[in-house]
Amino acid sequence: YGKLWIPLVEKFGGQHHGYFMPSEGANNIALALFTFESLAAYERYREASMQDADCQAAFRYAEETGCIVSYERSFFRPVFK
Repeated sequence: YGKLWIPLVEKFGGQHHGYFMPSEGANNIALALFTFESLAAYERYREASMQDADCQAAFRYAEETGCIVSYERSFFRPVFK
């Protein structure tokens, strides 16, 4: 599922920074980190992904395989520029 989304984020103008899992501790958490030039650009991506056939296929894959147990969104900003 993760490999499907890297090119999809980039298709809509974002930069995907990869997926990260703990090297110790919990084994049921992963972070997907990606950026867009603005919150507005991210919201356009979210809207467009709901209409995109490749994105819909990725959503179906997740549903069929059960690879996502829970989903949370957080927004981060750089501490230093």
